[in-house]
Amino acid sequence: MLTRRHFIMTSTALFSTPLTGVALAQAAPSASWARWDAQVTPANYDPATSNPWGFHPRYLPQRVEHNPGLTPGDIHVDAVARYLYHIGTDGTAARYGVSIARGNLYEPGTYDIRRKAKWPKWTPTADMIERDPEQFEQFADGVPGGPTNPLGSRALYLFVGNRDTYLRIHGTPHPRSIGGRASSGCVRMVMAHIIGLYEEVTPGARAILYPAENGVTASS
Repeated sequence: MLTRRHFIMTSTALFSTPLTGVALAQAAPSASWARWDAQVTPANYDPATSNPWGFHPRYLPQRVEHNPGLTPGDIHVDAVARYLYHIGTDGTAARYGVSIARGNLYEPGTYDIRRKAKWPKWTPTADMIERDPEQFEQFADGVPGGPTNPLGSRALYLFVGNRDTYLRIHGTPHPRSIGGRASSGCVRMVMAHIIGLYEEVTPGARAILYPAENGVTASS
């Protein structure tokens, strides 16, 4: 069984350019998508240094080493340190800061990334509506894509076999939540960060979400 200790190693050079990978074929981007991408991407954006959101710099994208034996293209989420790792082919991984779900809504496990989407529509699940109807029932018919949509700029859809778990790795209009526990089950990323990650993720890759160990505080 994989553990956090199995794959995390020390940081090396800062990540500054997109990883090389195979992206899911998309139709030509709409004018709205391009405009929204620009709206959520800081001026003179450099992934390694741009931080208008004001969170700890350790959550900015970096290139780090990983232990041998991990599958290139897979994603690993360290729920304690609040890091997402996208495994490369050269012994390194791209590391991003994330936020995870509140309390027992976080669901560790191994998932298949079966779909990915740009500026997706968001619809709360039946469980979300039942749990908090005052907050979610008004959105039962769904919310169109856009900069204020809860799924943000991009989403990776997590499945077990052919079953959609309704868990996502997605952008968020609330970037200050990065490093914390804020969602109803999903893994959140800064919108500008997931725009870069999205192009490198191939559907069919795995996403491994490690347990959130209560009482452990990650250090930089």
